[in-house]
Amino acid sequence: MNRKEVKPYGSADKSKKEEVAEMFNNISGRYDFLNHFLSVGIDRIWRKKAIAQLRELKPQRMLDIATGTGDFALEALKLKPQEIIGVDISEGMLAVGREKMKKRGVDHIISMRLGDSEALPFEDGYFDAFTVGFGVRNYENLEKGLSEMLRVLRPGGKGIILEFSKPKKFPVKQYYAFHSKYIIPFFGKRISKDDKAYAYLPESVAAFPEGEDFKAILRKVGYKDVKSRTVGGGIATIYSGIK
Repeated sequence: MNRKEVKPYGSADKSKKEEVAEMFNNISGRYDFLNHFLSVGIDRIWRKKAIAQLRELKPQRMLDIATGTGDFALEALKLKPQEIIGVDISEGMLAVGREKMKKRGVDHIISMRLGDSEALPFEDGYFDAFTVGFGVRNYENLEKGLSEMLRVLRPGGKGIILEFSKPKKFPVKQYYAFHSKYIIPFFGKRISKDDKAYAYLPESVAAFPEGEDFKAILRKVGYKDVKSRTVGGGIATIYSGIK
């Protein structure tokens, strides 16, 4: 399946991976505020629903990929794991996340590490579960990233992927189109001081293979019992798969 590559800055001499890291470094200081402001806090509800899908598994070792400042990792604490490792390619985002973990007194459980989703620095089968929140559409090589995440899962382990999707029904479809085209770029540009970052968000969502297309990719690279559930009227989707 040929997919159009969307990059934050469209530079000819930088890879998507390099541009995504640069973008998140640029906006890291304002990311948490903007994230919750632009989603009106609904993203927190979505993460709670996603983590609830891991409750029966009772994972002890968890990996949060594209962890950013660690919101998904913090939500995962409700599962009472022994260890959570957050991985991201943006050192700027990780620095904010490390401070957040220290302030909350959970840095002995949650560690934040610089790393690439397409070359994870962990042995095969190390984790009981992984989470990814709004990160897979930023992968340079989607199938490679998904395969790496599967590699580090133990047999029977479960992966949860929360990603934006395109709502199909009135009135959410119309509201989302307006919000994506006007609200996100307007406030994102002014608050983050990065002209491109929040224009990239709706562009990357539009280019991402969602729903059945994404589930087919998960099955292709080896995930079993692949399921999906839309949230927020279809603004986002929670995908799950088993190794």
